[in-house]
Amino acid sequence: MTASHFTGSTAEAPVLSSNVNPCGPLSESDRQADHSRFVQRVRRRYAAELPLLPDGEPVHASMRVCLGRLLDTGLPTPAALRVLRQLVLERLVVLDGEQAAPLAVVTRAVTELAELALDEACRLAFADLDGIHGAPQCHNGKGEAQRAQLWVIGMGKLGARELNVSSDIDLIYVYDHDGETAGNAQGRQRISNHEYFGKAVKHIYNTVGETTEHGNVFRVDLALRPNGNSGPSAVSLGALEEYFLVQGREWERFAWLKSRVIAPAACVQDRSASALRGTVLPFVFRRYLDYGVFEALRTLHRQIRDHASKRAAGNPGRSNDVKLSRGGIREIEFIVQLLQVVRGGQFPELRTRPTLDALQRLCKAGLMPQATATALAQAYEFLRRVEHRIQYLDDQQTHVMPTRDDDLAWLAATLDYPDVCAFLHALDAHRELVAQEFDTLLGGPTNGGCNGKRCQKNGANGRSTTDDLQSVLEQLPAAFAARVGQWCEHPRVLALREDTRVRLVRLVQRTGAWLDEGRVSEEAALRMTEWIEPLLRRESYLALLQERPSVHERLLRLLGAAKWPARYLIKHPGVIDELASQQLLTERFDAAQFEAELEARRAALCSTGEDDEEALLNLLRRAHHAEVFRTLARDVEKVLTVEQVADDLSALADSVLRITARWCWGRLKSRHRDEPSFAIIGYGKLGGKELGYGSDLDIVFVYEDEHENASEIYAAFVRKMINWLTVKTSEGDLFEIDTALRPNGNSGLLVTSFTAYTNYQQQRGSNTAWTWEHQAMTRARFVLGGIALAGRFDAVRETVITAQRDAASLAAEIVAMRGKVRAAHPVRGARFDVKHSPGGMVDVEFVVQYLVLLHSRAHPELRANTGNINLLRRAENAGLLEPGMGESAARAYRELRQIQHRARLDEAPTQVDAEQVAEASAAVLALWQHVLGRVIPTP
Repeated sequence: MTASHFTGSTAEAPVLSSNVNPCGPLSESDRQADHSRFVQRVRRRYAAELPLLPDGEPVHASMRVCLGRLLDTGLPTPAALRVLRQLVLERLVVLDGEQAAPLAVVTRAVTELAELALDEACRLAFADLDGIHGAPQCHNGKGEAQRAQLWVIGMGKLGARELNVSSDIDLIYVYDHDGETAGNAQGRQRISNHEYFGKAVKHIYNTVGETTEHGNVFRVDLALRPNGNSGPSAVSLGALEEYFLVQGREWERFAWLKSRVIAPAACVQDRSASALRGTVLPFVFRRYLDYGVFEALRTLHRQIRDHASKRAAGNPGRSNDVKLSRGGIREIEFIVQLLQVVRGGQFPELRTRPTLDALQRLCKAGLMPQATATALAQAYEFLRRVEHRIQYLDDQQTHVMPTRDDDLAWLAATLDYPDVCAFLHALDAHRELVAQEFDTLLGGPTNGGCNGKRCQKNGANGRSTTDDLQSVLEQLPAAFAARVGQWCEHPRVLALREDTRVRLVRLVQRTGAWLDEGRVSEEAALRMTEWIEPLLRRESYLALLQERPSVHERLLRLLGAAKWPARYLIKHPGVIDELASQQLLTERFDAAQFEAELEARRAALCSTGEDDEEALLNLLRRAHHAEVFRTLARDVEKVLTVEQVADDLSALADSVLRITARWCWGRLKSRHRDEPSFAIIGYGKLGGKELGYGSDLDIVFVYEDEHENASEIYAAFVRKMINWLTVKTSEGDLFEIDTALRPNGNSGLLVTSFTAYTNYQQQRGSNTAWTWEHQAMTRARFVLGGIALAGRFDAVRETVITAQRDAASLAAEIVAMRGKVRAAHPVRGARFDVKHSPGGMVDVEFVVQYLVLLHSRAHPELRANTGNINLLRRAENAGLLEPGMGESAARAYRELRQIQHRARLDEAPTQVDAEQVAEASAAVLALWQHVLGRVIPTP
């Protein structure tokens, strides 16, 4: 999404009467509330009742007080509610128009008025119907009878607490269980719960929606219920769930996005209505990124615009609708809701009802630039305040700009503009900005299309997909054509819905056009077909590629660069959406941001009761896979060096370990303190910050806790952590965990007290570490735990690596260990293995470990775990290597790492022609010969 504001087509200019003077200066007198015809009527009709509403902003408590006072005058509840509405709206005109009250004051007041009225209406309905038919009943899990509940669900702005001053209210009535009423006092007049709640709906309407001498409280619209106006007025929870599964349409997902149970108040307060969440959330928010809703929202928006155009055909003034016209309120809501529905399944922190809150969440999630979110928020507030003033004039549910000069002047004055001209200019600017953003996201006529010379425009004109694919084949390169040709009879393709088949054809057309232009390679196109084929039933991926040509092209570049990215995408297809990010290639992994986003998502799941263990496991996996893919994309595009890739993957592993430890401890039944007193020590590639894609984690768990059951508690904790990290769920796994470097290896305890760990490493007692374990300690790193334990570990590590050692004995042990490693990884033939051949990477690593263990006592600069390349340079600077030897070996090590890294990305062997690395291997062999004084013997 871009923020290219105030360019492009122009929003409709407001239609003014011919004699208006828009630039005449306005004064304070022009903003008086009594300009409103509605206010004038209220002050004439209800002069005696106006003082009954307590001073200040109308809120639930003050409205409840006023209702009580009106009831004391002898008014029945339905009439008292209607008069209360008149008093509240008159107060809002004064607060908003004369005193510039914030938008939230107005929307909160109207929303709480609706909640109060519906709660009272429910109370009256249930009391009357219970007296005739008895209470509606159902049975709980124990077989005991209990009252069945009716939930009044507010949709749209009512659900989001954004109700406007003259709005109708969109309601849906759902009851929790079928059954039968208890009957009256004589046990007669029993009816089904369905009949009872149908009567309750009519009763509630009579209380709230029926027009009387006092007007109505709110106009009530039930058209959003299942099956619309042809459906029953109240549906059971079970029927609603079945409707969502079988008949629920895409546009209904947007309607239910803002749904909220608003009455009866008792059901909201005791949270019994939360059972509805389990039905609604999976319908609104799909598990996978859901770009298929783009076309559904386009269709809905087109229908709304067409309807608005028809209404305006005989009345040009209606084209200036601040809600439905181009650049209006509805387009802001569509922008926000589309991004929420597309991503809310995977990013629960986006699940919020109010539009302004959602804008900020979208921005925080990186889905919208801050400037765009701010501009849209300002436009939304402005347009909503204009909307309210339009409705204040006559208390009519209209969003059309007035054409009377004095009305326009009042709107401008109450919005603090010096004249009408300035107000209208601001209105045009806000609407143009909104229209531009909407068109950028949704509206362009060629969006998602194909503009190459090979593209066809008849994919939806009645021809079958097979015909369309066949007609494209002759224009494609041979290998790609052969692969696509197999789809013509493929069962998965033939089973696709028509709109999805059309998307597939268009993607093939666009890919073929790009191949012709040389923008992508044929290898990339072939790999794309391999990626798409198993995912054909997940239509959202095809929709994403069609809706986002830039994602399609970036995907092809990535697939063409190496084999491993293609395999990763097949394994974790959901990460493809990361290619849509504008910041993908300009940012690096940010641990603090990653962890904060995960905590925000967990909190969002917790708020809806969805934070079960499986949900958290999948949350971790999706976040980790997405971040690995971001790093992979930057790597393939050569934005990152091999060392930077390793740094980012290692930092990501650290973050995942921290989050996993925090969440596991919080869910551990046997925990005895708020924070665990334990630590994780990283070894190997994790310790040296040299992780690659798919690396396992070499880690050791230690604790320092005097609790009598500490060993059992931390053993259970570590087992839980390892399970969270390694178990395969529907989203895959995280890491393989290797704890073989713990004291006594695989025969030792899974988690060790820090004291025992220290004694083992420092050769205290009969149970002590071997030299190879001290070699591993050179690359050990404190990954997570308390600050005190971090300092103690660093002290233990320094003690171990700086211990006095005999050079000859140490060299002999390290050469012997190197021989064992080489024997375990034999290199056959004449090719050179960049890792295991003499002169390879392992030789460098063993030399560095020898230098650290032998010389760090006298040379403190070798103690820090800064990586092999840096330590080689430090050793040379310390005079331990001949001039230039350390730098040459460092360059050689980097070159060999790069070859290994690229080979693994392309799933190619890490054995190369010896001539290709002759200079690098010679530098490593010279290093080995100088330091250890011998060549590794051939086994």
